[in-house]
Amino acid sequence: MEFIIIPLVFGVLFLFACFFTVKQQTAVVVERFGKFLSIRNSGLQLKIPVIDRIAGRVNLRIQQLDVIIETKTKDNVFVKMKVSVQFKVIQEKVYEAFYKLEYPHDQITAYVFDVVRAEVPKLKLDDVFERKDDIAIAVKRELNEAMMTYGYDIINTLVTDIDPDMQVKNAMNRINAADREKTAAEFESEAQRIRIVAKAKAEAESKRLQGQGIADQRREIARGLVESVEVLNNVGINSQEASALIVVTQHYDTLQAIGADTNSNLILLPNSPQAGSDMLNNMVASFTASNQVGEVMKNAPKRIKKKDDHTSTDYNPSDTSNPEEPKK
Repeated sequence: MEFIIIPLVFGVLFLFACFFTVKQQTAVVVERFGKFLSIRNSGLQLKIPVIDRIAGRVNLRIQQLDVIIETKTKDNVFVKMKVSVQFKVIQEKVYEAFYKLEYPHDQITAYVFDVVRAEVPKLKLDDVFERKDDIAIAVKRELNEAMMTYGYDIINTLVTDIDPDMQVKNAMNRINAADREKTAAEFESEAQRIRIVAKAKAEAESKRLQGQGIADQRREIARGLVESVEVLNNVGINSQEASALIVVTQHYDTLQAIGADTNSNLILLPNSPQAGSDMLNNMVASFTASNQVGEVMKNAPKRIKKKDDHTSTDYNPSDTSNPEEPKK
């Protein structure tokens, strides 16, 4: 019985050793006595135990490798850059990927270092930020040319981080803050100018309206005085008496207005009714004297102005005749 069980156990183990499975998106390299035999894809596969062996498994999915590089820009600023390389093994070139390249990650990293340190020193720091896509395209182009031979396809390359030195970042932040403060000051100055101009226009309009109001007020006061004089004349009071009455009335109105304001510091001198009458008499006398002077100058005889005499008393100002022309 034992002679039957032992061969049966070995037979079952041998049968199980003949079969193996390959996962999806994976390729298996099978060797026979150390020599490449075949590439097996996903599913249940068969091999001869002891004679055939699985040399390795190759991942066919897209992989990502992050490479951090420190380099210098054209304006002598050291930056750290993070370049993410997405790649995969070409299914038709599993043999090349497995046998020609032992450490693909190291190979990709070396190419990324070489390209980045060749491109970045040509650019200033600001241009590195603006043209990071150009750097990524250059890395992808160089990697594709080199890695395609080894069965690797570069799907994409991304410059995911650019990190300058901390002092450089602080300086850039200060420059940006100063520029924004300058812009804010310009806007504030413009707003202040607009406020000043608007205030000046408003004050000018206010003065214009105030002057117009004062003129209208005085016009109405004059019209009221004329009407008051006419009313008083109609009841038998002559113009001089009417003017005196109006002056005295306005005098008392002014005193009443001053007295109504308890905080007023105005003092009216002189403040007697006689002062108003004296002012009216002086005004009337001035108007009368002015009219008399005008009549005298108008009726004065014309005098002949001598040719070489330029004095202002030789002729009537209203005389426009030629002094050299003889009278007819």
